[in-house]
Amino acid sequence: MPKKIPMRQCVGCREMKEKRQLIRVVKSPEGEVSLDFRGKKPGRGAYVCPDPECLKRARKSRALERAFSMALPPEVYEALEEQMKEGEGQDG
Repeated sequence: MPKKIPMRQCVGCREMKEKRQLIRVVKSPEGEVSLDFRGKKPGRGAYVCPDPECLKRARKSRALERAFSMALPPEVYEALEEQMKEGEGQDG
């Protein structure tokens, strides 16, 4: 029997994708928001595609703010953008 693949919804494009294809943004129990590349940090998670367009949509619609019920500092979005730029060079 094939193993079940966990699926998550991107907050930008609202498409269901494999969990490992997405970048997890996590809000820790202390209220700190950070990137979680392994998906192991404790706290509330939201997922976004490693695509700058999805991040722009999520930022415009304030999807991450709604997911975490708090305002996000611009540094979180900047860190996500940096991660996406790094990831683009690693494809192939």
